[in-house]
Amino acid sequence: MEFEEFLDSIKDQPSYIIERKLNSLVKKNYNFKNLSSDNKKLVLGLIKKYRPKIKRGIGLSDYLIRKDMYQLYQGRYEHDLTKRDRQQIKAILESLKK
Repeated sequence: MEFEEFLDSIKDQPSYIIERKLNSLVKKNYNFKNLSSDNKKLVLGLIKKYRPKIKRGIGLSDYLIRKDMYQLYQGRYEHDLTKRDRQQIKAILESLKK
């Protein structure tokens, strides 16, 4: 499953299915393989946060992405995020821009 397919398929799905599809995506997509389970939860939380916008077809703004990335950067030691993890999370958020 490609990331674009994942984004299209989560619009009308309940949270547990989104989580299942995200886990499947992370397992199969080589770009996101090194995300730990805690990092997956962070990504899932961000996707849930923006799910109403995604459902309506509204993309994220650069401001929202920068704001979330700044918060992740500030909590990088608390969440044990490496630079690569932050880059991958940023790539996921940027793909929600549309």
